[in-house]
Amino acid sequence: MTINLANLPEFIPQPVVLHSDKVTLRPLTLEDAEGFFHAGCDPKLWQWVVPNHCESLETVRNWIEVSLKALENQEQVPFVIVDRVSNQIVGSTRYCSIESADRGLEIGFTFISPEFQRSYVNTHAKFLLLQHAFEILGAIRVQLKTHENNLQSRKAIARIGGVFEGILRHQRIQSNGSIRNTALFSITNEEWPQVKTRLLNSL
Repeated sequence: MTINLANLPEFIPQPVVLHSDKVTLRPLTLEDAEGFFHAGCDPKLWQWVVPNHCESLETVRNWIEVSLKALENQEQVPFVIVDRVSNQIVGSTRYCSIESADRGLEIGFTFISPEFQRSYVNTHAKFLLLQHAFEILGAIRVQLKTHENNLQSRKAIARIGGVFEGILRHQRIQSNGSIRNTALFSITNEEWPQVKTRLLNSL
């Protein structure tokens, strides 16, 4: 497959508001700290993620400041996930690992409040991010990663159409000193039409 780069827009993901009929993704701000904290304060959400960014309001504010600095450096684009039925923040997600020259990025740093897990929220949020990445930004690859042992997350990624590529062994040294093996999934632009149809049927 060959791509005519002259026909494609520059690949620089920017903050944007994305809507479905049930979910809104909007850019993360410091004003979201309290809602972010309440959505992510259950310690079970951080079983496979170190450190716990929602341990307190202070850690949340610090994490948002770090995230906004990454946005300023064009390294990440963080969002809050808002449930349109209740109008409350129910989680967060972002574009990260942005590879502009190769038109690829990752959807990561995702958490969803336990009461909204296994609901419509994750499917709607992932659909909005994937659609924007492939159809507006012109991505050719979107990857998703999770802890090797996080079976719930691995099943969720496979359910939305992520293709399992393998285990990245000793991929990360976490802040507590533990070494993480990471399960890697991806969706390519060639696979997106089929994945889109599957997601639309499940929205």
